[in-house]
Amino acid sequence: MRYYGISESLIKRITRFPERKEEGIAPETTAAMKPTSSKKQEVWVMYTEVGTKKKIISAWRYPGKSPVGKKIPIPDEILQELESMVE
Repeated sequence: MRYYGISESLIKRITRFPERKEEGIAPETTAAMKPTSSKKQEVWVMYTEVGTKKKIISAWRYPGKSPVGKKIPIPDEILQELESMVE
């Protein structure tokens, strides 16, 4: 979070009131986004729901505007590694 300059309160705000939600790259995850006001960037948060709580997995800044609804091409080896980590 320090590297990207993202505060804890911003992450909470994005998970509660996202401008856009999409399926995360890891199984059973959700990615939520809000654009920044000062720069042409987006802040993304990937999380999973555990019961009634949300467990934050990752947060990052995306330079520019991301394409809506398009899946990110991920190599099969990386997907298999992610699936083994979740299990």
